[in-house]
This record gives sequence, structure tokens and C-alpha cells, in this order.
Amino acid sequence: MEFIAYFGNVFEPTAFLLLLGGTIGGLILGATPGLSPTMAVALLIPFTFQMTAAHGLILLGAAYTSTVAGGAVSAVLLKIPGAPANVATSLDGYEMAKRGEGARALHLSFLSSGVGGVLGVLLLIFLTPLLSRWALAFGPSHLFWLAILGVTVIGSLDSRSFVKGLLSGCLGLWLAMIGYDDIQGAQRFIFTDSLAGGINFIAAMLGIFAVPQVLDMFAKGRSTAAVVSIKVSPQSVGDSMREIGRSGRALSIGTVIGVIVGLIPGVGGQIAGLVAYDQTRKMSPHRRKFGTGHSEGVIAAEAANNAMVGPSLVPLLTLSIPGSPTAAVLLGGLLIHGIFPGSDLFDNHPDVAWTFINSMLIGQIMMVIFGIMIASWAAKIARAPQPVMAAAVVILAIFGTYSVQQSMDDVLIMLVLGVGMYFFEKFGFSAAPLVLGLILGPIAEANFIQGAMIAEAGDGALPYFFGGVMNLFLIVLIVASVGYSFWSNVVHARDRTEAPRPDNPIEVTP
Repeated sequence: MEFIAYFGNVFEPTAFLLLLGGTIGGLILGATPGLSPTMAVALLIPFTFQMTAAHGLILLGAAYTSTVAGGAVSAVLLKIPGAPANVATSLDGYEMAKRGEGARALHLSFLSSGVGGVLGVLLLIFLTPLLSRWALAFGPSHLFWLAILGVTVIGSLDSRSFVKGLLSGCLGLWLAMIGYDDIQGAQRFIFTDSLAGGINFIAAMLGIFAVPQVLDMFAKGRSTAAVVSIKVSPQSVGDSMREIGRSGRALSIGTVIGVIVGLIPGVGGQIAGLVAYDQTRKMSPHRRKFGTGHSEGVIAAEAANNAMVGPSLVPLLTLSIPGSPTAAVLLGGLLIHGIFPGSDLFDNHPDVAWTFINSMLIGQIMMVIFGIMIASWAAKIARAPQPVMAAAVVILAIFGTYSVQQSMDDVLIMLVLGVGMYFFEKFGFSAAPLVLGLILGPIAEANFIQGAMIAEAGDGALPYFFGGVMNLFLIVLIVASVGYSFWSNVVHARDRTEAPRPDNPIEVTP
């Protein structure tokens, strides 16, 4: 219970003001498409140079936590994820917003994020030594099979067509291969110099989600006064809290998957949200409602996104291994102050480590409070005229894309992918499987090549990739996931075929 001794440090005036500013600023940055948690934390690093180590980490940790949750704002209101971790949130959140339930969707997002985030930080506090040894056990072979497990989710992400979902995912995997191979340096599918650096994921995500929305706004003309309609009532927060309580299955699945994915170095919150969304849908008796504005989809995705924040810091604080790109930036924040994370961090600098962790726990609660306030303000923004909203989205998409690498090539790629996705959606293809393919492609490829190199120096590829309890467990999960997706697709196709058609004449026997 050593962390209790340093709990009061969080409420010192300077520390609390930094926590407050980091939380509010992170929510605003998270709601801006293209500004990922990693970028938000990196932008704040220079401001910590003159601070103490504990104060600097409080600011960075608050921004990390709230940016992940803040991305739900644009995901729900515009179907444009503020960060890669919010891709799954947009699938049902935007449909809820179109029905006038945008405030309810945002309340559910922030409340479930808060619950998942608090549980994730509590695990970081109480189980750090045990979880660090478990995280260290993951090698390239395990990460490869984990990526393949994510690939099996691709087909079921498109509720309209299993085959079209797989085709979209395969297109995403192909797009991820464009550019130079990071390990062997091989040139692949570089048709123009603009593609020499590959396709940046943020640019692709903004193009795939933002540009089709803008083109759709222009296609509808000026008749519609708002992009979405949101009804805010004083009872909405209480109703949302009760709904969270009734959705224990979605909340539990999202939290557990978020914790597991967060512990695995190099995976990321975007996979946690999508996998949690898919598994919740598979286990739900109302799986057909997912993708049409079902609240369980929002709850599971956002609980997973924030549940992974705390566990992603376990490898960093105990093993000096960042569990996510944002954790890698936080490592830089520690090193700037001459603090080297590792097994002796809690012995040599307990005040810094425990103050930082306690601030993240309080930050989750503050994120929920200010997030709910933002949900009410967002209602006014969403009622802007469509031409104004479309122009604002275009500016944000271009700004977010250019700010990643200061490259106009990324802006061009974003626009081309967006226009292509607009026409793909007209033929029934979905954006979510394509984005998941883009995420998983580099992870699967890099770990397969690394694993093959290790296997050549050992007993060979077969024992390396198919030996060991963890490899076999992941393979069984992959087979089960594929089998379940195929079976459910066949059952639902049969149900649609056998369902009576309303235009069929009904014979009445006198």
C-alpha cells in the first residue's frame, strides 16, 4: 500500500493545476482528428523541461488518458475517429448520433472509458510485478499469431457482408505493404515518389473516414441543417449511468481485452477497441443490432481503449520496454529528468513513480467529468450548417494529415484514399475492416520476419511458431474465431433466405 503515502502529492496546487490542464487540453486535442495521443504527449514534452519529474509526468499522463477518450467526440459526431483507438467507437456512435442520441453516445463513451481506465490503473498499482513478467514472455511468434487473430476479426467487422469485409481487410493489408520493407529494405508497390515512405496510418485513417463524410455532405446539398441531431436533457447522464450498469457484459469484455492488449508491448489501443467490439458482438444476443447504433458497441470499444492505458505502462515502468508508442514518448519524459525506469524505479524514485500513477487514477475521474461537459457543448457545434461543417472537416483533415510528417504527399494520399473509399462505400464495402488491415499488416509482417530470423538460428520455423503453450493457445483462438465467424455468417444467411417476404401473397383458408 505504498502508493497511499504519495496520494496527497497529486492535490498539491501546482500538481493539481497541471492535472486539470492536461485533462482539458487532452480532451480538446483528442477531439481534433489526426492528433493522436502520441502526438499530443510529444507536443507537451518541451513544456516539461523546467518542471520537476513528477509534475512533468502528471501533465503527460493526464494528456495521454484524456486524448484517448476525447477522440470519441469526433468519432460520434462526424464518424471521423479523433485517434486510431476510436475507430470502433464510430461504428455505432455515429449511428446513435444520427438518431438524435449523440449526447447519450458521448456520455456512454466517457463513462465506460472512466470505468475501464480506473480498473486498468488499479491493475497497474497492485499487479505490476506479476504483470511485468507476463508481458516479457511475449516474443515475435506470439505477436505474429496475435496479429493473425486480429485478422480473423476483419470479416465480421462488416455487418452487411462477410465477403466484402474480408475484401476490404485484404485491401488494407495490401496498402500496408506499400513502401520499403523496414527490416530487409525491399521496395514494394512504389508507383510514384509520393509512396516511397509508405502510407502513413494517420493520413490513411483521416482520408478513409473524413473525405467520404465530406463528399456525402456536399452530395446531400444544403437542405439538411446539421450533420447530426443531438438532444441533451438533464436526465441523460443518470440514464447513461444506469445503462452502463445494465451493460456489464460489454463493459467486462472491453475492460479485460483492453488490459490484455495494453500489457503486450507494441500492439496499441486501436487493436484493443476493435477486438473488444468484435468479441462483444459475438457474445451478445443482440449481435444484429451492432453497426446500427447499439450502445454496447460504444461501451465495449471505449472501455477497452482506456483500460489499456494503465497496463501499457507496466512494461515501461518495470522493464524499460514501452508498451505503446505513447509510452515510448513518456520514456523520453523520464530520461530527460535523469530517471531510468526499471526494476529499481520504485525503490530509487518512489515519489515520482507513485505520484505519477496516482495522478492517472484521479485523471480518469476528471476526464469523465469534463468529457460529459464537452458532450453538451458539442451539441451546439454539431448543429452547424452542412457547408460550414464540411469545410471545417476538410481543414481539420488536411491540418491533421500534414502535421504528422509535414508532408504534402501525405495530404495527397489522404485525398486519394478518401475519394476511393467514397465510391467503395457505394458498393457496400466498409471502412473499418480496411483500417484494421492497415493496422495489423505491419505488426504481422515485422514479427513474422523477426521470428523467421530467430528460428533460422534455432530449431527451425515449425517448432518456433507452433511450439509452446502460448503459441498453441493463440492458434486455437484463431481457429475458433474463424469457425465462429463462418458459422454465424452461414446461419444468418440462411435466416435471411428463410424469412418471409412482405410482398408475398398470404393464402387464407376459409
